[in-house]
Amino acid sequence: MSKLITILGAGESGIGAAILAQKKGFTVFVSDFGKIKEQYKKILEQYNIEFEEGKHTEDKILNSCEIIKSPGIPDKVSIIRKIKNKKIKIISEIEFAGRYTKARTICITGSNGKTTTTLLIYNIFKNAGLNVGLAGNIGKSFALQVANNNFEYYILELSSFQLDNMYDFKADIAIILNITPDHLDRYNYEFKNYINSKFRIIQNQTKDCYFIYCNDDITLIDKLKTTKIYSKKLPFSLEKQSTKGAFIKNNIITIKTNSNTMEFKTKEISLLGKHNIYNSMAAAMATEAFGIKNDTIRKTLTNFKGVEHRLEKYLTIRGIDFINDSKATNVNSVWYALESMDTKVILILGGVDKGNNYSILDDLVRRKVKTIIALGTDNSLIHKAFGKTIEIIDTNTMQQAVKSSYLLANKGETVLLSPACASFDIFENYEDRGIKFKEAVRNL
Repeated sequence: MSKLITILGAGESGIGAAILAQKKGFTVFVSDFGKIKEQYKKILEQYNIEFEEGKHTEDKILNSCEIIKSPGIPDKVSIIRKIKNKKIKIISEIEFAGRYTKARTICITGSNGKTTTTLLIYNIFKNAGLNVGLAGNIGKSFALQVANNNFEYYILELSSFQLDNMYDFKADIAIILNITPDHLDRYNYEFKNYINSKFRIIQNQTKDCYFIYCNDDITLIDKLKTTKIYSKKLPFSLEKQSTKGAFIKNNIITIKTNSNTMEFKTKEISLLGKHNIYNSMAAAMATEAFGIKNDTIRKTLTNFKGVEHRLEKYLTIRGIDFINDSKATNVNSVWYALESMDTKVILILGGVDKGNNYSILDDLVRRKVKTIIALGTDNSLIHKAFGKTIEIIDTNTMQQAVKSSYLLANKGETVLLSPACASFDIFENYEDRGIKFKEAVRNL
């Protein structure tokens, strides 16, 4: 009899893991405590994979040889505690899929900029004509692609939740863009736990691998002082020059990896803001390390259109710009968004607070923000942070938030949705929030 693997969570990663596990000869059981989307139910039925929703059948789950856990399930839930008590190994879908591919991997993590950097690298690979897959926290699940495709390379965006249950997986190139407090509710409100989670991306790397990191990030640099790195280090910086890595001088970006040197002007980058210079540096180094030609890298960085819901300039109505930055689910993302603004801003802020420290926004809010539109079921922390310095208007629907913003904004100003929070109080996810914002703007 084949071994039983249970997959907890029937979202994108869970469905992919189920299909791959079945193809590799396991008996597969999918269990979701919530409701499974119809599209995913149909796939499970098509593959004759046993599943349940709205419950966890403990007798069956606790009889598994291994558990593949959705990154969205926290460790504190009852079923996870019981699995750990029985000493059944819990892994991520990334860890599982990694066992069954010999493809080379570029893995990207960080509190901000992951998706943009991942897509930049993926597009450079595609433009170079390479056989490449896109997975992780973006696109189709890694496991599903390993089951159905034969890619030579994978570009993987990895969240801290995915990294937490990875043990033997190795990144050929690991990138940490930055580390700022985020998801602290999942890490016992201990920043060091979150930092350790991010650094799991370099575990198992050898001298033949590369580690690309931001040399301006104080948290990252402090952690490096006590961390043994076996791979080749490639730092990137706006402030410090290095013999290897990426740096900027007189608005010229220099990229040095191996024996190759590449230079391009900051104004050649199609994306706005300092954070996108960082993202472009990391993407250029990662792809150059794989030997992709400078012209291909430069052309992609020049023409890249950006990511939906990330500083997405959506519409201009009566001279007012509406920008969708729904993907800004932490305070540091909002800092980057405001830093790139050169007009007065009506800022739509709020949602599920994850232990945010809003103080880093004080100076930018004072200088650039005209009014805060608080959008959420509980806006008390926003009032506490900014109530003494700026007008705050409470709303509890996207339509209210957008209409209030429009009435307050003058020609030449910007309405910016950059929430600093998770979306689950009112919306399904940040994509749903961004879509609702764009619908509300269209309906003005």
